Amino acid sequence: MDDRKLVSVGTLKKGDTIIIDNAPCKITDTATSRPGKHGHAKVNLTAVGMLDGKKRQLVMPGHDKIEAPIIEKKNAQVLSVSGKTASVMDMESYETFEMEIPEDLEGEMKEGSEVLYWVLTGVRVIKQIK
Repeated sequence: MDDRKLVSVGTLKKGDTIIIDNAPCKITDTATSRPGKHGHAKVNLTAVGMLDGKKRQLVMPGHDKIEAPIIEKKNAQVLSVSGKTASVMDMESYETFEMEIPEDLEGEMKEGSEVLYWVLTGVRVIKQIK
């Protein structure tokens, strides 16, 4: 599990990334309840899946730890575009592979253009065209 790290639930804020149900999620809202009779504050997290767009909720004691994805940001060059798939080559390793083109970038993806992609939990996602 070198693509994940443990973070304390009490230190998380809006915009941080965590793993819920084995899916990387971006936190959209956090709420902390005050310590109860047994002295532990509960943290209520609302997060949206970064790969599937699903909304997820989680309530945990603030002193617990949760997994967070380690996001690698890399550059690649587009070799060819075929429908919703782009064949790209990593600019550092020269490895070539296929990636799905995100809907918001479909019309702009061209051969020879450079893209920024993220690797999170073993999944590659195109984030932007440079």
